[in-house]
Amino acid sequence: MTDATLLTRHKEALGLFTERVHAIRPGQWDEPTPCTEWSVRELVNHLAVEQLWVPPLLNGSSIDDVGDSFDGDRLGDDPVAVWDAAEAAAREAFAAPGALDRTVELSSGPSSARAYCSQMVADAVVHAWDLARAIGADEHLPKPLVELVRREVEPYADSLASTGLFAEPVDPPAGADVQTRMLAQLGRRV
Repeated sequence: MTDATLLTRHKEALGLFTERVHAIRPGQWDEPTPCTEWSVRELVNHLAVEQLWVPPLLNGSSIDDVGDSFDGDRLGDDPVAVWDAAEAAAREAFAAPGALDRTVELSSGPSSARAYCSQMVADAVVHAWDLARAIGADEHLPKPLVELVRREVEPYADSLASTGLFAEPVDPPAGADVQTRMLAQLGRRV
């Protein structure tokens, strides 16, 4: 995949999640999500915090440098505005000249910024579906994003549940489309 295509998919994935964030009605922030440990607010906070990590990591900061500055609820009184600012900063950081050529320190160790960006796309896409399911929005995911997620997680899909961050895979229904199969691989029941 070219850098331009990866950055396009990153922008599309963040846009998809943003659409869902902007669709959250006031009474839905405490509703459950398919991520059984998270409410809608906690899910949005998770994605916002993930985006907040992008600029410092791409600028060479280590996890220790950042420390606990992004711990806890970062959404405050205006969660939509916080999300919008966090996603814009992450998008800008990945799009900076040479950013994808860098190496970043992740909790799993050093990683190429390209791989990090691809992981961030996958995270945003899957959680866009989770958020859509939670708030009753459109659950359809664009095919190019589904394909990127499928390619991203395929090599390590069998070990995801053992991390404690993903549910066990579920069997997709017979004749399931690629989106349903991808979500089932990540423990989502469609």
